[in-house]
Amino acid sequence: MQVNGGTTLTPEAPTSPNIPLTSHPLCLSFPHRLPNPDEQKDFLGQMFCTLGEIIGSTGSRLEKTLSGIPGKKCGCIVFSAEELSNCRDIATMQLCANKLDKKDFFGKSDPFLVFYRSNEDGTFTICHKTEVIKNNLNPVWQSFTLPVRALCNGDYDRTVKVDVFDWDRDGSHDFIGEFTTSYRELSRGQSQFNVYEVLNPKKKGKKKKYVNSGTVTLLSFKVESEYTFVDFIRGGTQLNFTVAIDFTASNGNPSQPTSLHYMSPYQMNAYAMALKAVGDIIQDYDSDKLFPAYGFGAKLPPDGKISHAFPLNSNMDDPNCVAIEGVLEAYFQSLRSVQLYGPTNFAPVINQVARCAADMTDGSQYFVLLMITDGVISDMDQTKEAVVNAAGLPMSIIIVGVGPAEFDAMEELDGDEVRVSSRGRSAERDIVQFVPFRDYIDRSGNQVLSMARLAKDVLAEIPDQLLSFMRSRAIEPRPAVPASGSQSHSTATTTSTSISSIAKGRNTHA
Repeated sequence: MQVNGGTTLTPEAPTSPNIPLTSHPLCLSFPHRLPNPDEQKDFLGQMFCTLGEIIGSTGSRLEKTLSGIPGKKCGCIVFSAEELSNCRDIATMQLCANKLDKKDFFGKSDPFLVFYRSNEDGTFTICHKTEVIKNNLNPVWQSFTLPVRALCNGDYDRTVKVDVFDWDRDGSHDFIGEFTTSYRELSRGQSQFNVYEVLNPKKKGKKKKYVNSGTVTLLSFKVESEYTFVDFIRGGTQLNFTVAIDFTASNGNPSQPTSLHYMSPYQMNAYAMALKAVGDIIQDYDSDKLFPAYGFGAKLPPDGKISHAFPLNSNMDDPNCVAIEGVLEAYFQSLRSVQLYGPTNFAPVINQVARCAADMTDGSQYFVLLMITDGVISDMDQTKEAVVNAAGLPMSIIIVGVGPAEFDAMEELDGDEVRVSSRGRSAERDIVQFVPFRDYIDRSGNQVLSMARLAKDVLAEIPDQLLSFMRSRAIEPRPAVPASGSQSHSTATTTSTSISSIAKGRNTHA
């Protein structure tokens, strides 16, 4: 389901969000969105409705009043809903322009393109905006990628309208001209058919000698299939789940109720709850259900040697535990045999998993390392270097922070805003996801719901991270495993909606 929204306050309506069918209420707020990301965005208003209201309205078209600014009329927004096609191709294209009209008094023009998909009701919806090229009448825009269904909803002959604007700082961008095309025309690639005259209807009506306001040329056009996380799981890609648990002394004496490792006879501690919440979901994607499990920051018997990657089952040759219950059993056994110590070093266990991932880069396996810790990282520089190196491998890292400590360093590793870098190299992918466990403590006492929320958030980025690795290595999913195959593959396939639906859930918030 795709919802197209346009406000009456500005011709630059937001692009269409893809929203799964749900009965949950939608809250949408509308800033004044400019093509230049460095510019400030002014709040224009907000509204509340359910998706059902939009779909159930006449013609799947709903008009709502915006509010949110006291004493000011904020205008209204019109929604129209259209069912998405199953087309999963993505198109990558690049365009340039020649001899565009000069619009700026002291300069030339600052052109950018706006692509519109035509809707079933004859209206148009923005599906892409290019970047602004400053002071140039012959711009060459960067190549960009967008889903074919966003461009034409799988209808190759549906009209695609393109407007050419001159960017202005105050948002009152000057209209240079427009042209129309279609996916079918664009798919011809660079040719005489894909040189478009940019026409300004007002100028054409006023000036007899008017020819055009410049031309736009398609430089390249490429179409690829957009594979999903589920495609790879169905094709047999296995998620190899590894656990690493913090055994440093800052956790407190495990025999004391104040310890984060306290083994209460009545309920699981934070480490065990986080491990079970995440592990119960991810184990369905691993056919053998054997999970390497490590501890770090403890003194080991009999000589008291400090280790930052010791197997919880005490088997140096085979650190695997059978299923999540086996990991929990080995964890509790280690608490009884090792001495909590320190420091909190992450790099050794990250490198341990990375060595395994380096041997399996063909797309058949993807490694997920869950690290549960209570404190500040002692080897931050080495950890950054380990993360940068691991970013080029089929690997993701989940960090769950337990206890009351500040986790600023963990936020730095979670490269959602700024990529992790080390020695002048930046991570080629964002592979770290951090969440503080304390944000998921349900004060009402409903641990089932709070742990489900924890699992949802820590696993949310895994599908995109797996796909980013596969794309970077041009790996395609293998043919789907037949339904008559092994029970383990069948389980992984039938439960593959668990993580993939978590990923989709992030995009339902407008």
